[in-house]
Amino acid sequence: MEKLLTHIESPEDLKKLNLDELPKLAQELREFIIDIVSIKEGHLGASLGVVELTIALHYVFNTPNDKLIWDVGHQAYGHKILTGRKEIFETNRQLGGISGFPKRSESEYDDFGTGHSSTSISAILGMAMASKLKGDLNKQHIAVVGDASIASGMAFEGLNHLGVTNVNALIVLNDNAIGIDPSVGALKKYLTNVKAGTAKDENIFECLNLNYSGPIDGHDVKALVAELGRLKNVEGPKLLHIITTKGKGLKKAEEDQVVYHAPGKFDKITGERLKKSGEIQPPKYQDVFGHTIVELAQKNEKIVGITPAMPSGSSLKFMMDEMPDRAFDVGIAEQHAVTLAAGMATQGLVPFCNIYSTFLQRAYDQVIHDVALQKLPVIFCLDRAGLVGQDGPTHHGIFDMAFLRCIPNLIVFAPMNEMELRNIMYAAQMGLDNPITIRYPRGRGVTIDWKNDFETIEMGTARCLKEGSKIAVLTIGHIGNVVAELIEKLGHPEKVGHYDMRFVKPLDKNTLRTIFSQYQYIITVENGSKMGGFGSAVLEFANEEGFSKPVKIFGVPDQFVEQGTIPETHHLAGIDFDTIHSYIQSTLNQCE
Repeated sequence: MEKLLTHIESPEDLKKLNLDELPKLAQELREFIIDIVSIKEGHLGASLGVVELTIALHYVFNTPNDKLIWDVGHQAYGHKILTGRKEIFETNRQLGGISGFPKRSESEYDDFGTGHSSTSISAILGMAMASKLKGDLNKQHIAVVGDASIASGMAFEGLNHLGVTNVNALIVLNDNAIGIDPSVGALKKYLTNVKAGTAKDENIFECLNLNYSGPIDGHDVKALVAELGRLKNVEGPKLLHIITTKGKGLKKAEEDQVVYHAPGKFDKITGERLKKSGEIQPPKYQDVFGHTIVELAQKNEKIVGITPAMPSGSSLKFMMDEMPDRAFDVGIAEQHAVTLAAGMATQGLVPFCNIYSTFLQRAYDQVIHDVALQKLPVIFCLDRAGLVGQDGPTHHGIFDMAFLRCIPNLIVFAPMNEMELRNIMYAAQMGLDNPITIRYPRGRGVTIDWKNDFETIEMGTARCLKEGSKIAVLTIGHIGNVVAELIEKLGHPEKVGHYDMRFVKPLDKNTLRTIFSQYQYIITVENGSKMGGFGSAVLEFANEEGFSKPVKIFGVPDQFVEQGTIPETHHLAGIDFDTIHSYIQSTLNQCE
């Protein structure tokens, strides 16, 4: 029997089906997502959980004329498949392919670009207010937001404003009790009570002046169609509360929702994840952080750990399991996480605040106003710094060195390897007078035997890894390992010196004076923004000191780098092995 999905190229085709055919389409759509993601990888559980909702929304509403926003967006695979991207869905998250998140330039059905959480309510309210101002009173505006995302501060800000308007906007609360890790906080407890029918107080959303309905079964597509059809004719701001299961339709994904958020490759029949090579590999930087903070906290009772909703991704989960009273998941609340750490620091605690580089962008004011201005010794551990690969431009952590080094009182450090990460964590918890940021990349380090005795790192000191005679290459962070390897493959490697600068701020000016005095050419290499980053800091130093030696900066150019594998994105940015090797070799040839 021919599949219904075969004939669906747009929501207009979807509307040709009768209501009784929609459950069969939901099954086919779920199977299609599993088939592709099992081979190509991506975000699985979230998209499986909203299959029926996706179908119902496009069945009831007149998209793209009616506006539809998916908060975060990793649950939008079904949406993409039903809106003309079925045939190219296998290119999802690949270089030159479709984005893993909604993207305005990709389709007229992607009404707002998402990738970070909790933006949808503000954005859909802006669209609804624009429609009202333009006199377009029949246009519908829908935002789908999860129970983890709606607990974020920005979502509350949007709800607070929405409730005093009379715009035509519908918030669909997709309640599955989990974001990437299980949802946390008082609102999560409240929603649990609502689902259990034990909530004693007036509905919180009705208190915010929203027309509340639900909770209803988010996997009953007919019920969804009926309720969405009813709400379509209800004026003003409203909220529909639906209950779903993340990973619905794949047993393994339902049982292990954290792992199957993005499980990698797996068997599409059994759901079993495919085992990778059995060879021993260096640890992930996140795990080095996770094990090290536990090791340090066992000896220093003042240490506490904080993460905004990423305990597994940051590996703070290790500390949460060992010391639950001293490690805190505060939910999707980066601003709160930073100021919470600041408050703890005022009382003599030693807070390690672990935030992905791309998410620290959301707490910039708190870093300045609540931490640096007051000179509070918060230790920021910035995971996923640099180009991160297939999550693409919403998740690349390339701006942190540029936006942090201009903040007074703040130390900025990037370890070249696992031992340097351990040692700077050890040095930081010994008692700093300043806050410090420690940035490290997604993925694995370079050393199998990494758990050595701690050594103290003196703040603001670089390391000379190799002396040379003509060219000095200055690196910051993990990319220094790539540079060390390529130097050995040069013709005349003895002419090239290599310095691991370690600190973007404060710079090791004594070492820099030596470098500018002894070498003809200076090259800087960083996995971060070329504009305003580490190389810019070296240029500023040279200008201040009156050095006129040429400085070549390798960094991410002034553009948003698209998704692809990490090697592919490095090539796009011009910081790959071949590009840097070719330039250094060419410069060497000029020296002869």
